[in-house]
Amino acid sequence: MTTFTAIDLNWTGRPNSIASLLVESSGAVALIDPGPQSTIETLRGALDQRGYDFRRLDSVLLTHIHLDHAGATAALVRENPSLKVYVHEFGAMHMADPSRLLASAGRLYGTDLTTLYGEVLPVPEKNLLSLDGGERLRIGEADLHVHYTPGHASHHVSYWDPVSGNAFVGDTAGIRVQGDSFLIPATPPPDIDLELWNASLDKIASWGPERLFLTHFGFIENAGEHIRLYKERLRDWVGLTRQLLERCVDWSQAEREFVDSLAAEIRSEVPAAAAEHYIFNAGLRLSWLGLLRYVRKKAAAAKPA
Repeated sequence: MTTFTAIDLNWTGRPNSIASLLVESSGAVALIDPGPQSTIETLRGALDQRGYDFRRLDSVLLTHIHLDHAGATAALVRENPSLKVYVHEFGAMHMADPSRLLASAGRLYGTDLTTLYGEVLPVPEKNLLSLDGGERLRIGEADLHVHYTPGHASHHVSYWDPVSGNAFVGDTAGIRVQGDSFLIPATPPPDIDLELWNASLDKIASWGPERLFLTHFGFIENAGEHIRLYKERLRDWVGLTRQLLERCVDWSQAEREFVDSLAAEIRSEVPAAAAEHYIFNAGLRLSWLGLLRYVRKKAAAAKPA
């Protein structure tokens, strides 16, 4: 029997922000996305409650290498030198040498980087197992199918378990707290690509999953409807970005209008406490920067040579 258990990492003291997923099957134990290094003691405590420590883990499966998903990986390997780390081939080099990843994150988060995500160290190359999509990973009785799902990130994969009907999709299907009806994209730089993203969402929908597991946050029922609504929300955000760029001479003004407009929309649709949680978790300024980069690249590509 295989069980999938969400672990709330209580990031920055906020429940329902980042989840790691514990996979248990016939004695095998794995994590999908261990989260940031800043929450490693929360992860340790959650595993301890279930009778495990980090040395008991067989593998870590990364959906992608963003710090909120993968930042704790090296710390786990330090305590468990035999740990297998599965990651897309485009991300493996940055796990082995995170200097460029940290430089990019530093430009976005500044002095808050360490507070939010902790210390990020290199993962030894011997622990890294590169994926490109199409693999099948055996964890006890579970047979997880690996699919390349770019759009949010060029190094993003999703894991599909046809037996349970669960699809573990990282950030491909956005932010939605388990049990809520509200959903919101996450579109940080530098890899946002709407065309690739829609193709990835269509691929996930084609599996006919019963549930999606989102790192932000939890299991989502009615997966097909969620994906349909999410594609609409992505389209709307790209459209808003284009409108603001056409109307606003000053990019800083466009950014303010983007953030203020979406924050107001969120506050109008969900109760106050939940609204502030979604606004914090979504990182609206980062979403603006990711969409700005995407729209500018599309516009430049459309210009005649």
